[in-house]
Amino acid sequence: MSKGANHNSGSVAAAVSAAEQPITAGGTPATTEVIRHLYVHIPFCARICPYCAFYKDLLDRSKTWRFCEAILCELEQHQSARRIGDRRSSLNPCTIYFGGGTPTALNIAQLELLLRGFHEKLELSQLVEWTIEANPGSVSARKAALLKKFGVNRISLGVQSWDDELLKLLGREHNAQQAEESFRILRDAGLTNVNVDLMFGLPGQTVDQWRATLERTIALGPEHVSTYCLTYEEDTEFFLRHARGEFRQDSDVDAEFFEMTMAILEDAGYEHYEISNYARPGFESVHNRAYWLGKDYLGIGPSAVSTIGMQRWQNVCDYRAYINRVHSGESTRTTSENLTHEMKRTERIALGLRTCDGISASELKDFAQETDELIGLQLLRKSNGNLVLTRKGKTLADSVAGAFL
Repeated sequence: MSKGANHNSGSVAAAVSAAEQPITAGGTPATTEVIRHLYVHIPFCARICPYCAFYKDLLDRSKTWRFCEAILCELEQHQSARRIGDRRSSLNPCTIYFGGGTPTALNIAQLELLLRGFHEKLELSQLVEWTIEANPGSVSARKAALLKKFGVNRISLGVQSWDDELLKLLGREHNAQQAEESFRILRDAGLTNVNVDLMFGLPGQTVDQWRATLERTIALGPEHVSTYCLTYEEDTEFFLRHARGEFRQDSDVDAEFFEMTMAILEDAGYEHYEISNYARPGFESVHNRAYWLGKDYLGIGPSAVSTIGMQRWQNVCDYRAYINRVHSGESTRTTSENLTHEMKRTERIALGLRTCDGISASELKDFAQETDELIGLQLLRKSNGNLVLTRKGKTLADSVAGAFL
C-alpha cells in the first residue's frame, strides 16, 4: 500500500537529458550518477481490500520463493547495468522502501532471503532509513526481530481505523485489538520509528469515531502518523459501489475531518509537514520527502515506477509476467516516457505546495496575478522566499496547485 503513501535525502546529481543518457540492453538508463532512493514493490496480500487501487494479488505460497529470487535478480541486473567504460554508477541508497501489497505477508525465511540479499548486493554504508509496510495481521515477534536484525528501522503499520465495524467495511483482516498488539510487538522488538496509517471520510464514519481514532493513536505514541481521505479509485469495489450510489462523498464533511486532524495532531506535538503526513521532530519520512523534492529513485518489482534523470518507466503490473521476464533476461518495463522540463516544473509545484516548505517564489514568478489573488484569499503566505499554504489553504491544496498548472 505504498504511498505512496511515508527526509533528509542524499545528494543526487542534476538530471541528465534523455538524449544524453545511454540506455543499457536491459532498458535501464546507464547514468553515471549514484541512485540514492530505492523502492521495492511486494504485491502479495492475504486479503484484497475493496478500496485499494495499488497493484496487488492474493498471496500464493507456491510463487513467493521464485518472486523473491526475481527481486534479487532484478536488483543484480540493475547493478550490473550501471557501468559505462571505466565509470560506474551504483545503487548506494540512503533510503529503501518496501511497499505493497503487504511485504510482511512473506514468511520469515522469504523475508530473510530478501533482506540478506540486499545487504550482499548493495553498499549500505550511507543508508539512513529502511522502511517496510506492514499490516497488523502479518506482524509477529519473530518477524519484528528479523527486521530489526537486518537494519529495517522504520515500520509503516496499516491500521486505518481503531473501529472494528469500519475495519470490517474496509475489508481488513485485523481488528483494533490486533492492531494495538502489533504495535506493541514492534516496540518490544526495539523499533523506535513507527508510522501509523489512518483513513478518514469512510462511508458512515462519524466525527466522533475519527476523533477517537486520532486520540487512541496519540495514546500509543507513534513517531509518525499518515492520514488519508478515502478516494474512490477506478478498478476497485468501492468505486463501483460509489457509482451505484451506495456510498456518497461529502467534501464539506471531509474538510471537517481534515481540520480536526490538523488541530488534534498538532496539539499533540506532531508537525504537519505534508498534507497527509505528521511527524515528531526528526522523524519525517526521508524516502517520501525525496519523492516530493523530485529526487531520482529506482523502483524494483512488479508495477514499480522509476524516475532517473529525464526518464520515467514502470515495470509490468503482473508478478507472474515479472518473474518470467526477470529470469529470462527480458526488460521488466511495460511503459516509459521522456520527461520534459515543463513536466518536471509542474510536479515540483504540485508536490512542493503540499509540504510545509512550500515552493520557491521564483518558481512562480510567471504567475504574479494568481499568487497575489491566493495571498489575498489567505490561501498562500510568504515565508523565507517561499510560498506556503496557510491552514485554510491546506484544505484546498489541489485547487491552489491547479492555479499554477
